[in-house]
Amino acid sequence: MTVEAPAKLNLSLRVIRRRDDGFHEIDSVMVTLPGLHDRITITGADEDRFECDEPGVPTDGSNLAMKALAVFREETGEMDPLAVKLEKRIPHGAGLGGGSSDAAAMLRALDTHFGTKLGVDALVELAARIGSDIPFFLGPPVGRVLGRGEILEPGPELPELQVVLLKPSFGVSTPDAYRRWKDAPAVADVDFAPQVLDWGELVNDLERPVFGKHLFLAEMREWLRARPEVAGALMSGSGSTVFAVLEDPGKAGEVISAAKEELDPTLWAWSGKTGSGVFQAPEGMPE
Repeated sequence: MTVEAPAKLNLSLRVIRRRDDGFHEIDSVMVTLPGLHDRITITGADEDRFECDEPGVPTDGSNLAMKALAVFREETGEMDPLAVKLEKRIPHGAGLGGGSSDAAAMLRALDTHFGTKLGVDALVELAARIGSDIPFFLGPPVGRVLGRGEILEPGPELPELQVVLLKPSFGVSTPDAYRRWKDAPAVADVDFAPQVLDWGELVNDLERPVFGKHLFLAEMREWLRARPEVAGALMSGSGSTVFAVLEDPGKAGEVISAAKEELDPTLWAWSGKTGSGVFQAPEGMPE
């Protein structure tokens, strides 16, 4: 059984407040990147095995995909041993939701493999137990995410957007970004105002604390915004990926080449299209 786990972008991310439970209340429009995905394969085995083709990715119970397996077993009682293979294409610590998407994909794969037919509402409930953003990856490609990330609502109807993603060699700590969100000072010469486009706006409240610690990300975003091919640019999630929405889909290669030449030759880069459409909450999905 093989399933794909797509990356995501936050087209908008508003942090509302820090909750009493330690999580932060957010309001975010998220969209998948169908062309950028991890892949999970599960097969029956004599004993549990988990392997990943990317060094440094944990293969123990701290991995979100393995947490998904544990929660699924607790819920269903299905204890047959499995061999799990995770093929990583989504960078780690990038703000692209790779780990969360892996967990959601694992739940979908297990539900199919064991024929448990839990349904979307039950899978979403299991996903919310594991992590904040995981429920999003069990729905359509566009959605508005609320609460700590477990509540899904209809998002704006979006066209396919041609995007370029750039990520430096370092990652960003999500807990650290949220911890410094409220009191982060402004960064000189960086405009944090929403960027209004035809279909909506680009805005991310975590840019201020992250840019204050990783100035290169601010420089990269401003460099992208100054390009004539770019309609808008934003950091995704807590970073360290910065993405650009292109005016001309045919210019992606030029933007990437220029970024590597002018900013950093070691940048990880990807170009492709976002998912499109409008979110329709499945029956039983919590609101």
